[in-house]
Amino acid sequence: MKTSISFIVVIFLALMTSGCKKSYNLNEKQHILFQYDYINYAWGYTHEGFYVDDEGKILHYKNPENWNFHAQDYNLNEKQLAENLSKCTLSEVKIDKDDLGKFSSYIDNIASSKITAKKSAGADAGTSVYICYDYNEQSGIYEGTLIKMEGDYSCENLNFYSKKVSLWLSEIKNTISKK
Repeated sequence: MKTSISFIVVIFLALMTSGCKKSYNLNEKQHILFQYDYINYAWGYTHEGFYVDDEGKILHYKNPENWNFHAQDYNLNEKQLAENLSKCTLSEVKIDKDDLGKFSSYIDNIASSKITAKKSAGADAGTSVYICYDYNEQSGIYEGTLIKMEGDYSCENLNFYSKKVSLWLSEIKNTISKK
């Protein structure tokens, strides 16, 4: 009896700890995981933001020329993304491997969730979008999913993890702007 209880405890502990560190299963070709993008046409033109890559590097951009903007579906093909990345500069900020694993593990859940309707929220504030990407190897497309939009227009992904990811990306944005 004592042996079977010990066996059950060992199995239970093994099951509990095996599920704790779920990480996002990256495709070999997936190099970009997240993007923060801000654009404002009021009183001049401002376009800035950053990408988070699969190694935790932050690739920042500010008013790049000939930028490949994503369409309403937030998708970019490999060529468009490569051109955008060539216009970025490497930030001094780097994401901790554990944080990157934690937040990237939410991508599948966020990508499978619904998004609220876009509504007008103001004027002349510009618009910030938070996006996560899932690379489709067959099509060569970085399939973008909106996490959150705020500013002149607002909407958000209804997934539980969306708020955590958008707050995390906002923290990165604030850290970059202080440097």
